[in-house]
Amino acid sequence: MVSLQAIKQRFEIIGNSIGLNRALEKAIQVAPTDISLLVTGESGVGKEVIPKIAHQLSHRKHSKFIAVNCGAIPEGTIDSELFGHEKGAFTGATQTRAGYFEVADGGTIFLDEVGELPLTTQVRLLRVLENGEFIKVGSSKVQKTNVRIVAATNVNMQKAIEKNKFREDLYYRLSTVEINLPPLRERADDIHLLFRKFCADFAQKYSMPTIRLSDEAVSALRNYQWKGNIRQLKNIAEQLSVLEEDRSINVDVLTDYLPKLNENLPALISNKKKDSDFNNEREILYKVLFDMKGDLNDLKKLTLELMQANNLSEFKKNNEKLIDKVYNKDNFSEKDNIEIVEVQNKKTDELNKEFTDDFDYIQEVKAIESLSIQDKELELIKKSLEKHKGKRKIAAKELGISERTLYRKIKQFNL
Repeated sequence: MVSLQAIKQRFEIIGNSIGLNRALEKAIQVAPTDISLLVTGESGVGKEVIPKIAHQLSHRKHSKFIAVNCGAIPEGTIDSELFGHEKGAFTGATQTRAGYFEVADGGTIFLDEVGELPLTTQVRLLRVLENGEFIKVGSSKVQKTNVRIVAATNVNMQKAIEKNKFREDLYYRLSTVEINLPPLRERADDIHLLFRKFCADFAQKYSMPTIRLSDEAVSALRNYQWKGNIRQLKNIAEQLSVLEEDRSINVDVLTDYLPKLNENLPALISNKKKDSDFNNEREILYKVLFDMKGDLNDLKKLTLELMQANNLSEFKKNNEKLIDKVYNKDNFSEKDNIEIVEVQNKKTDELNKEFTDDFDYIQEVKAIESLSIQDKELELIKKSLEKHKGKRKIAAKELGISERTLYRKIKQFNL
């Protein structure tokens, strides 16, 4: 069996991370067989190297190796590209054409971004995997092919299956052996090695000295998240090689070339709230408003008594319980609250006789306040119904009330 180090040298693979070595060892083991492979990993991790290893170490190495980017071929023509078509099969089909599966007979086909295949094409591909048969577009003749299929994707296949975007039976036929390549951020020790290799290549390509990183810059390089993985690292190396005159790069210069990421910020909480959340918040708000209304009434009564009292100390002494209720009402028992209410009622009766005008004014203010709230409620309901053209369900959701409550309000206000 070929050694891991020999494979790295042959295919110019740089790195010694555990995840990378495990993926390469698995590829070396299954390469001599005709087992279908599914290579998974984020975009830019170098998934295309695994199919090359599988082909070059197999008995098919002298036959054709065809790489097909499934995501780059329009849905209307992908069947023709893969399986071929007969003359006159569709507009523009002026002659018979052989598809990739016919051309690669005896070799290997690499289907990159296989998760982007249309469902109709997936059915055709499943038939090839099961018995090696396919039919050209516009033909009724069944043809045979002997190809090894290696597929790759950066799509979460389980989620794609759940959303009915990828056939489950096809997934299990493709993933006889699944090889996962780790993202670059999980290969911290390999990042600087790759960066130096890219810089050396670009220095030779553009005939200029190789750039060097300071220790702080190397640390920043290792700690960066690299959402674009190896492809992004290579782009940064090329930019620095071409644009920077000073071939010694410090951390400040490097940071200017790294896109700012928000990975250290707190997670965002969804603004969407469930109906139950609105109901709970509304109940709490109503309770607070009712408590505030009761306290306001108590303060109004205390104010009128203060207007009547000649001696402030005597007033505080005679009404101590009532004052405490306003400012610390939770400390009283139910019996104390009953006594306080009795004191309030008694004082109110007395004030009604001597301060009728003032008390009537307060009642009038309360009525105005209540009426203004009712008017606002009526106005909001009208606006919401007009906005949504009478659709009660949508209007109720916007107002933060149930549809049943809105219906009751509509009857109440004769809308």
